[in-house]
Amino acid sequence: MKVLVVGSGGREHALVWKLMQSPKVDKIYCAPGNPGIGRLAELIDLQVDDIGGLCSFAKEKEIDLTVVGPEVPLVMGIADRFEEEGLRIFAPNRACAQLEGSKAFAKEFMMRHQIPTAKYIECTDVEAARKALGIYGYPMVIKADGLAAGKGVVIAERQEDALKALEEIMEAKVFGAAGNKIVIEEFLTGIEASVLCFVDGATIKPMVSAQDYKKIFDKDKGPNTGGMGTYSPSHVYDSGLESFVEERILRSIMEGFRKDGLDFKGILFIGLMLTEDGPKVLEFNTRFGDPETQVILTRLETDLIAIMESILENKLEEQEILWCEQKTVCVVIAAGGYPNAYEKGRVISGLDKVDADVVAFHAGTKAHEGQVVTNGGRVLGVTAWGDTVEAAREKAYANVEKIHFEGMYFRKDIGKQL
Repeated sequence: MKVLVVGSGGREHALVWKLMQSPKVDKIYCAPGNPGIGRLAELIDLQVDDIGGLCSFAKEKEIDLTVVGPEVPLVMGIADRFEEEGLRIFAPNRACAQLEGSKAFAKEFMMRHQIPTAKYIECTDVEAARKALGIYGYPMVIKADGLAAGKGVVIAERQEDALKALEEIMEAKVFGAAGNKIVIEEFLTGIEASVLCFVDGATIKPMVSAQDYKKIFDKDKGPNTGGMGTYSPSHVYDSGLESFVEERILRSIMEGFRKDGLDFKGILFIGLMLTEDGPKVLEFNTRFGDPETQVILTRLETDLIAIMESILENKLEEQEILWCEQKTVCVVIAAGGYPNAYEKGRVISGLDKVDADVVAFHAGTKAHEGQVVTNGGRVLGVTAWGDTVEAAREKAYANVEKIHFEGMYFRKDIGKQL
């Protein structure tokens, strides 16, 4: 098979790394990719939002399967376009991608199908939003409705913070059109957990659990990021919780899909808050999470291509999915200043010193004059295996110490219970 992977981050590096292990795969292209991916696949100079260009490339090269990493092309309808052209693509269609593309759409879906979630209201007018401030007390959560690269959520501790967030999102448009509508939610207290699932329209199969660290600083302090690290399996995701999620949440989601006529095929990411009142859904993503993918796919023993094909053929129920017993930890190395302003173009050294049994997944990197340099806020995801989470953690951090670039930053508590 010839496979095209769309995207350029750590998630896509992990996808290419896993897909390369399939005996069914002869050749992988990646658009646009990064230097780490370039060691495994042929990089194509096409951007993720160039749906027409990607479609033409897939036809020209007779690509057997396209796998989409990031959310932007999903919400733009890349799956619909490819299917119209008779091309096989592993990605949910535009209608299903709205579960991620619109926070309001997702909340309406959850409310309609009695899926546990926080109380909320939506506002398209800034004055109405100002009047709604404090409706659920403080802290309160304000979300830009549309895509905001994982940064469109503000937790306002006081009214001044909430007013500033409204000004930035709805008036200054710091997230562009994503802020034309906002969702105001009650603040949920508890521990976050993530569940990624394979879905084929009739069947949903959860993957092994993962724990993400969203805040920039140790002990979960500071602003939200796209994710500063993760480990698998989660310390908190025990068998009782797993059963509750399957019975109360996954079943309701699938029933909702059927009732709403959503033919979901692909990956569904469910962000949970484990509250005193039980698990509640924070958000949906309609693709692999980043950096959860880095710790989940590294534990997958079954051929990923076989799983993807079973989903496209509505045979997921028959597909066995096996996971290794080893634990995994991914530590994200970020550029100084992230998630706010940061510099690019810093030369990265030490990548050649990383242990053979550890993977430094490239996220925000590019090649420049024969060197690898920084090109994003989250630069690398150093991922290690171990018989325990602590063993994997020690190995990951030992290898983080081998890597250097000016201004690099990473959390020191990934893999620890907070």
